[in-house]
Amino acid sequence: MSKIAVYLMPGLAASTTIFERIALPEEMFEIVLLEWEIPLNNESLTDYAKRIADKITHPNPVLIGVSFGGILVQEMAKYVEARKIIIISSVKSNVEFPRRMKIAKTTKAYKLIPMNLIANIESLAKFSFGEKVNQRLKLYEKFLSVRDIRYLNWAVEQVILWDRTVVDENVIHIHGDMDDVFPIKYIKNCVVVKGGTHIMILNKYKWLNENLPSIILGTEKK
Repeated sequence: MSKIAVYLMPGLAASTTIFERIALPEEMFEIVLLEWEIPLNNESLTDYAKRIADKITHPNPVLIGVSFGGILVQEMAKYVEARKIIIISSVKSNVEFPRRMKIAKTTKAYKLIPMNLIANIESLAKFSFGEKVNQRLKLYEKFLSVRDIRYLNWAVEQVILWDRTVVDENVIHIHGDMDDVFPIKYIKNCVVVKGGTHIMILNKYKWLNENLPSIILGTEKK
């Protein structure tokens, strides 16, 4: 039996190291990690999705995306005959955006985010914010790999301006009930992970490792 190819797309600016604890039975699944690329000048999300989709070499793959990666794999589905599309800590349409993101779109407030601060986490870490904040900065430093300002500006804009309003009913949505980026109260029809936050790919990996095989195969208990 040939293995099922499972392509994993990380969240906004994140590196593939966010998947380092994800392990699926090797006799059944082959994991392939996708990475963010710097967008071309004025590249649309649709064109970008096609460019990343061109990297897929297996027939009938499973596409799994986290956060903005979840938005991207839904766009990639236009160009890939996918066995399954699974999104984690993400949204299925802009209807599921929290109010603050809808306001940011209307007011264009997202253009005011100082991307050079995000890109230079090390300089932030030099100011001591106390142990807890420094631990979080270390985490970000490890997992945020794309520091290119052009990418960051582009990515934030693509999320805020995502124009999908009709949900693809075939998308499987896994979401934490404590997600503070995309609060669960705005999310419809999802597999709820108790205690899952927006970064549950890191700290709920045991749940994901236990449940992803049956979700992919369609044998999960309803």
